Amino acid sequence: AAQYQFDWHLLAALAFQESKFVQSKKSNAGAVGIMQIKPSTAADKNVAIKNVGSSAEQNIHAGTKYLAFLRDRYFADKPLDALDQFAFTAAAYNAGPAKIRQLRQQAKANHLNPNKWFDNVEHMAKKNIGNETVQYVANIYKYYFSYKSIQQTLLQREKAINKAK
Repeated sequence: AAQYQFDWHLLAALAFQESKFVQSKKSNAGAVGIMQIKPSTAADKNVAIKNVGSSAEQNIHAGTKYLAFLRDRYFADKPLDALDQFAFTAAAYNAGPAKIRQLRQQAKANHLNPNKWFDNVEHMAKKNIGNETVQYVANIYKYYFSYKSIQQTLLQREKAINKAK
C-alpha cells in the first residue's frame, strides 16, 4: 500500500471483495489469488510481476501495482478526491478502464457529475452494465469503513489500557 500510495484499508477491502483473502481462489475468467488478477495482466509490461498464482505476496503486489497503473493512467488528472479516485480505480479493476471512461462521459451528458462515483456515475453503471460493478464498489467501501472503524476502536482500547497502567 505504501509503495503505491494507497490506504491499506482500501486494498484490504478490495482483496476481501475479490477473494475473501483466499490465495487458492480461481475465477472462470482466469483471475487468480487474493487480488484475483489474471496472470496475463500481471505479465503485462505495466505490471511485470510473476508467480501471481502461487505466491500471495506476488499476487498482492501485482494487484496493487495494477491498481496504481489504472489510477495513474486514467484517474490522476481529474479533479477527484481520494475516495472517488479509488472508487473509479476499483470500478475499472472490475469492469475495465474503457468502460468506466464511457460511463463518466455518459454521466456528464446526463447532467451528472462525472467526477463522483456515488449517486452519479454509479447510476450510469447500473443502467448500462448492470449492478455487478455498482455492488462491487459499494462492497469495497462497506468493508473499508468497517476496517477503519475496527482499527479506530482497537487504537482507542489500546490508549485506554495504556492510560490505566
